[in-house]
Amino acid sequence: MTPTRSETIKTIQKRMKSGDFKSALDDLDAVLGEHADHLDALYMAAVCARYLNTFDLAETYLDRLRNVAPEYGRGYQERGYLALARGEANIGHALSAFQMATRCNPSLLASWERQAELHARSGNMAASRSAQAQLSHIRALPRELLAVMNHIHEGRMARAEDLCRAFLKKNPNHVEGMRLLADIGSRLSVLTDADVLLETAIDLAPDNLQLRIDHIQVLRKRQKYEASRQQAEYLYAQDPNSPLFQSLLAIECMHSGDLERSLSLFDQVLETMPNDLSALTSKGHALKTYGRTDDAIAAYRRALTVDPSHGDAWYALANLKTYRFDEAELARMEAASASGDLSFMSQVHVAFALGKAYEDRKAYAKSFKNYASGNDLKRRQSRYTTEQMREEFAAQDRYFTPDMIARQSGKGCEAPDPIFIVGLPRAGSTLIEQILASHSQVDGTLELPNILSLAHRLRGRKIKSDRDRYPRILGELSAEELAALGQDYIDNTQIHRQGAPFFTDKMPNNFRHIGMIHLMLPNAKIIDARRDPMDCCWSGFKQLFAEGQEFTYGLEEIGSYYRAYVDLMAHWDRVLPKGRVLRVQHEDVLDDLEGQVRRILEYCHLPFEDQCLNFHETKRAVRTASSEQVRRPVNRAGQGRWKPFDPYLDPLKDALGPLVDEAG
Repeated sequence: MTPTRSETIKTIQKRMKSGDFKSALDDLDAVLGEHADHLDALYMAAVCARYLNTFDLAETYLDRLRNVAPEYGRGYQERGYLALARGEANIGHALSAFQMATRCNPSLLASWERQAELHARSGNMAASRSAQAQLSHIRALPRELLAVMNHIHEGRMARAEDLCRAFLKKNPNHVEGMRLLADIGSRLSVLTDADVLLETAIDLAPDNLQLRIDHIQVLRKRQKYEASRQQAEYLYAQDPNSPLFQSLLAIECMHSGDLERSLSLFDQVLETMPNDLSALTSKGHALKTYGRTDDAIAAYRRALTVDPSHGDAWYALANLKTYRFDEAELARMEAASASGDLSFMSQVHVAFALGKAYEDRKAYAKSFKNYASGNDLKRRQSRYTTEQMREEFAAQDRYFTPDMIARQSGKGCEAPDPIFIVGLPRAGSTLIEQILASHSQVDGTLELPNILSLAHRLRGRKIKSDRDRYPRILGELSAEELAALGQDYIDNTQIHRQGAPFFTDKMPNNFRHIGMIHLMLPNAKIIDARRDPMDCCWSGFKQLFAEGQEFTYGLEEIGSYYRAYVDLMAHWDRVLPKGRVLRVQHEDVLDDLEGQVRRILEYCHLPFEDQCLNFHETKRAVRTASSEQVRRPVNRAGQGRWKPFDPYLDPLKDALGPLVDEAG
């Protein structure tokens, strides 16, 4: 019987342990001949080549490994060992590689050991002690939790969760175990569970400051900004001179609307650490969020004088949309890109920024090359597949039948408060939200994660063995259970509201959950923001999203997603009551702003107000990529921006199929 690939790898590992690196490498090359991107085989081949002193070959394997898995910690650890093997002149490269290894995977004991050793050799005893402290902390962890950490940082979340839950079953009050399980929940967007776990852990260990730092991140993702600010205030009170605690509180003040205190705290950080890149860019983000664009630009530029390779600042300038890079800035970005010293995310950031810079210069070939490069890098990091997306959408189609909807309708929470704005990102949803948020009876609350969290909760933990539990379970819930779901949403979004009777929720991906929204909140309004498919998809492709929206990192992927979105919306039109969803075409808003505003307000049962036409004058925080556009009157600057790139967009057109012709 022919051995499986897993069995082959285990046999090769035994040869490596016995020192037979030549035979092991020959067998690994055979594996890679059939599976060129096999992560374990590439890593093991690099190790073998290093032991065989074929250093250039080892570097080739490591470069291939980085292309397959750009944040694979063991790959950077091996790069550090390779640099040491090449001799004393490469100590600096080795240290950088070991540092990158622990940023990608903090459970790598060997990389912490080497950092402590190399810092000590260079005389940097403070850094050596810091690395040694990290090493001691990780060594003190139970063996099971060290394995959990490793699985988390190598992307094996299901295995990490199983191990962590088994450990906590035996050790129910183990604080670090609870923290790691919360980390898994946060990464899987099961934010309610992560929140509860961290609250419980903090009750058990109130002096564990790391728990509070982690809790702030989860609360921020849940957009529970007052609660996250309270945690940040607690940390700040423990040590008001700590730059870390000052920065954390500054960010939470920004999110809770206290811009002046936020800026004051960032300035405290910068008094102590004037070249702190994180503080400079975060200050820029705060200024941008509240419309102080010139001051934001100054903060980003200051960061770039400190470090021209700071990709976050380059992309922040590009993401202002209205900013134009000068020739000197373009040259600095090109130099940073070519240096080979950029971190993974800085490579991504600089690529997208270069795409914007060349697009502004009408150098479309160079622009597309850079946009494509940034997307390629992000796609390597992503686990998104078109097939999985289609399965998920098909389940909505399969279970939300007219019979099921008729049987379950009218049972949910009767609150009329929410106005959901759904669709694809970059389709005009921020404009619609800004129009509605300008109305005296509507609070604009940005993109809320609550519907996605409810869907995660209904899916349960057996995602692999029972993929369709959600949405199937919605057909099995009682009237009380559906009403409770709707009330849960109303209660947990209350924190984002400021007293108006209605509020917006513009999480775009909620279009996937319209059936659930209809059943649990039958009186909620749902607006589908739609835009020309080529304009929408191209705008999404050249936008680097903070998180999520992984379907945008490939032309074929984003075209397939748009087409599936249109199909799913057509399904909702067929099975839901007529007029349940209001479709607003972005181009119609551009053609007839007042007519479309009146149409939107009429659908929402709101009286007309002139301020909705003057939406660009409304003062409020806007955190999406459209923040600068919605502070200007309606314009057509975004229409047809894909046309100069037409020679490169065949994969997108093929994926969209007939939608391209239908849109004209």
